[in-house]
Amino acid sequence: MSLRFRADDLIGFTAELALASGVPADLARLVAESLVAANLRGVDSHGLQQIPFYLDQIAKGRMNPLARGTVISESGACLLFDGENGIGQGIAATCCDEAVRLARAHGISMVVARNSSHYGAAAFWTQRIAEHGCIGISMCNAGARVAPWQGRDPRVGTNPICMCVPGPKTWLLDMATTTVAFGKIVAAAAKGSDAIPVGWAMNADGQPTTDTQTALHGLLMPLGGYKGSGLALMAEILCAVLSGGAMSSEVGDLFEGRGPRRISQMFLAIDVGRFLPPEEFAARMRTLVDQVKSSRPAAGYDEVLVAGDPEWRTEQERHRDGIPLAPDLCLKLRELARERGVSIPEGL
Repeated sequence: MSLRFRADDLIGFTAELALASGVPADLARLVAESLVAANLRGVDSHGLQQIPFYLDQIAKGRMNPLARGTVISESGACLLFDGENGIGQGIAATCCDEAVRLARAHGISMVVARNSSHYGAAAFWTQRIAEHGCIGISMCNAGARVAPWQGRDPRVGTNPICMCVPGPKTWLLDMATTTVAFGKIVAAAAKGSDAIPVGWAMNADGQPTTDTQTALHGLLMPLGGYKGSGLALMAEILCAVLSGGAMSSEVGDLFEGRGPRRISQMFLAIDVGRFLPPEEFAARMRTLVDQVKSSRPAAGYDEVLVAGDPEWRTEQERHRDGIPLAPDLCLKLRELARERGVSIPEGL
């Protein structure tokens, strides 16, 4: 049975864990906020489940907690950033802020980063951009766990695509280019689930599997077959090829490897005020969403939802009732806290 905790308590605890592992205070807080935000939205695969991996990568020298990254070049609305294998959240925050600055000056901007690390859920960053009146788009590459369509050797990662619009909570798409993110399989294993749903993964020979352990060491299923493969390569091009960063199987794996992961990320900001008054844009978005939701529900469904709806509802519920954490994760967090002399929250 999962235990439930207040978001603020988890943020403070996670920040202390990161701080005790050599992460500067501002970055420790940012990491904690981004991970707990994912838990609040029900995206537990990108929540506190990630902190043991982050701390392990820091301990092994795969991630440099002190690196802040540097601007390689800036030309008009375009900026290239080298994260110097620092904390992914710190790199993403800098890139988002640069993207907003450039969009203010040019109407649209694109920032690409190389030599970064896992930055949590992409939605955290597109929302950061959208808060400034811009459409925010972000993509990234990841360790190769996905075979290309018609292949059986891993060549790309889950390579998520995310977009958020400014204004009231209206539309927020955050999706992997695989059927599910790898973190969902990790989460299933952490919960002791022997099986995962059909269509999530394949074994090492490219055959569909529902066995959790086989999936952990196998291949993720591309979203929609060849279409998912195409979208994954689009993200790879916009993030890694364009940045001069690690591509395809050059990107470090979450579990394996000793060197930095060298992830690449892309941040795009579009100032809607260059096209429409922000209030008119927000009204038109609401009209569009309302029109979509006016469709009669298909058999087996009570209503029509759009991207972002399930997560916002979960966020409201978890703010009220607390964030559930699986017993295995609680045990791991306690171990990490004891190793670092960090106070353990009541109930954990």
